[in-house]
Amino acid sequence: MLALRMTRHGAKKRPYYHIVVADSRCPRDGRFIEKIGSYNPMLARENPERVKLVTERVKYWLGVGAKPSDRIARFLHEAGLGTKPVIRVTPKKSAPRAKTQERMKAATEGTAAPAVSVEAPAAE
Repeated sequence: MLALRMTRHGAKKRPYYHIVVADSRCPRDGRFIEKIGSYNPMLARENPERVKLVTERVKYWLGVGAKPSDRIARFLHEAGLGTKPVIRVTPKKSAPRAKTQERMKAATEGTAAPAVSVEAPAAE
């Protein structure tokens, strides 16, 4: 299966990415079929040099059946070459636990968190 994805280049802490067409089984920085653009995250978002694409080749590879990665799909949407990618929902696994949610709710309401009291059993 063909994939449109990025390969990392550049120095340490100075990333620069090539946008390539590669077999999905190849490693990230490994063998690729064709370079179809570049992405420089160090430039300002408004800079036209930040993302460069060869639109004719992108259209060709999408027509052949290549699947873009999430980030590349976003770039294609901004360039008018594809549909807007679906934003994934944050998993429930990362949500705070029940006690933490209770404390946060109590803090927003301005009341003190419910105190857990331990009472000694009544002697009869």
